[in-house]
Amino acid sequence: MTTARTPTTTYPMTIFHKPNCSTSRNVLGLIRESGVEPEIVLYLETPPSKKKLRELAKAMGMGARDLLRTKEAPYEALGLADPKLTDDQLFDFIVANPILLQRPIVVSPRGTLMCRPWERVREILPTA
Repeated sequence: MTTARTPTTTYPMTIFHKPNCSTSRNVLGLIRESGVEPEIVLYLETPPSKKKLRELAKAMGMGARDLLRTKEAPYEALGLADPKLTDDQLFDFIVANPILLQRPIVVSPRGTLMCRPWERVREILPTA
């Protein structure tokens, strides 16, 4: 069994979090177990700006389409599968419908990751 470290603020981490998502909860648990208390962005309540979405996508080496949750109702209703839609347009849709944002996204000094599967967060946790 792993012992949790005393929470620290010296290792800045941010998680774009949805509390009722099990993957997001698992990622948050691993971060806390590592001894870090991250900044938690409840992105459904406080959606990231278009500029922030661009920064996150760039940091992960992804395009806007990679950030989309394709199984959410707005995806089909808004016709977001259309390959003619640009990243700029897709970012606008995510800002207007934050439920479309794939999660959890974690930002740390070691990188920015879409933590799916949730174990991926280990790649950017502080080293012992």
